[in-house]
Amino acid sequence: MGDVLLALSIPVLVFASGIYAACDCWWRRRHPAPPSPYTHRAARLAEQDMLLLAEEIVDDAYAALGPLYDRPAARAPAADRPTALSPRPDATPDRVPSRPAPARKP
Repeated sequence: MGDVLLALSIPVLVFASGIYAACDCWWRRRHPAPPSPYTHRAARLAEQDMLLLAEEIVDDAYAALGPLYDRPAARAPAADRPTALSPRPDATPDRVPSRPAPARKP
């Protein structure tokens, strides 16, 4: 009798495996798994997110530090400048020294 039960358990096991596979296939079709984080599409989306974050960081840094790198504003006219900072009129930093006189031939 033991051999008969063993011989009959094999078809029962194959039949049960088939039923399980059919039910599993039906279940997976009705409830698909979320996309894998290791796909090419997921990598492209992560790259786009990283680029947007880097762009935001650069924009914030430029907004905070941009005035340090801008050209200085044009100097105000002499009437608007405070006179306490330059005691002598020829000591202003915007004056360029005069050119040397050309050499004379004897």
